[in-house]
Amino acid sequence: MAPKIPLVPKGTGERTIAVLDVGTSKVAALIALVGGDGEPRVIGTGQKPCFGLKRGLVTDFEKTEAAIRGAMDQAERAAGIQVEFVHASISAGNLGSDVATAEIDIAGASITAADMMTLRQAGRARIDPRGRTVVHAQPALYALDGQPGVESPLGFHADRLGMDIHVVTADTPPLKNLDRAIKQAHIGLRSLVASPLAASLSTLEREERELGVALIEIGAGVTTIAVHNYGMLVGVAAIPMGAHDITNDLAAAFATRRSHAERLKTLDGSAMATPKDNHDAVEIPPMSDDTMAEPMRVPKAQIIGVIRHRLDLLFREVQVKLDELGFVGPQARQLVLTGGGAELRSIADFAQGSLGRNVRIGRPRGLTGLPPAQGGPAFATLAGLVLFAAAEVPDIWHMAAPPKPTGNGGRLASMIEKLRGSL
Repeated sequence: MAPKIPLVPKGTGERTIAVLDVGTSKVAALIALVGGDGEPRVIGTGQKPCFGLKRGLVTDFEKTEAAIRGAMDQAERAAGIQVEFVHASISAGNLGSDVATAEIDIAGASITAADMMTLRQAGRARIDPRGRTVVHAQPALYALDGQPGVESPLGFHADRLGMDIHVVTADTPPLKNLDRAIKQAHIGLRSLVASPLAASLSTLEREERELGVALIEIGAGVTTIAVHNYGMLVGVAAIPMGAHDITNDLAAAFATRRSHAERLKTLDGSAMATPKDNHDAVEIPPMSDDTMAEPMRVPKAQIIGVIRHRLDLLFREVQVKLDELGFVGPQARQLVLTGGGAELRSIADFAQGSLGRNVRIGRPRGLTGLPPAQGGPAFATLAGLVLFAAAEVPDIWHMAAPPKPTGNGGRLASMIEKLRGSL
């Protein structure tokens, strides 16, 4: 077999990013070039059904590994390159978030890069994972002398420099199991990215983030929530319920196979009923392979009734999580639905009536060359993973330790840096 030839032109300054969205129903892979002019450019995609996860948790290593291998092999063949490391999404592990605060004394000097590093070290010391794994620890808001709202404090004068850090944590075992499944596919893991954070990057407008918005990603087995305000991610939560629960409800209600129920949901399902649905009948194949078994015929309205019952349960839980995350008041009027579950017909109208807020469907943006088949809400996380990796957002918890000063030269350099900052 001939070796694969990288497509990255020499001297362009572009670099290759590979990402994996490992979900309950599918594994999707994407390879893109970033670093040149314009948006990241997609050069390869792949997708395989996955039968090794349940509610985002790895339950079968062999099946998960096979899906990862298959999806990444498709993407590599399309791109003409072989990747070594990927950024992968995580939605399992009971995602949660907290805010840590740190503050240092500047004594009226101009804030330097050394001060920012000192602040980040102080912030890291304030993070308490409480026995869980830190997925992200990103600077949220900076404050000068107690006044928040500064995006980049470099060069400002202040007596005190403070920072709020948004910390996303997850239970450790699910992360270790996903890490093992990826490595068994002979791929290195560069980082794990919380699925709602990735999806937010590819679907939300900057102004929405500033005014206040909650992203609700309805996956196959898990629904995740990401609340944004002041342009920053301020809260994350997860609900162990998703689009597959609708499929299971339909299969149980009409005694049919899950594969038939999935088609029923996709082709005839809806979150809202019309008078016509009471008269339109739908034929549902039986569970048994017995050729004598008769298919069931039911009004479409009956199918929609089963779907709406599950959606009532789901959005009731969503409302509880939004309240817990503080998404209340006049700046809590906008919701964006994404994920595979957001492809259900009329779900935005249902959510708007259920939650009493403005609702739109979020589709991935920000990439060039994304195939139409990956342009729907189900691929928002996949596209967002590329944007996350390309942005190289600083992470307080995972940052490299600074070099230790050696001898008087280190202390002298620090003093000179502080002196420059005070001028």
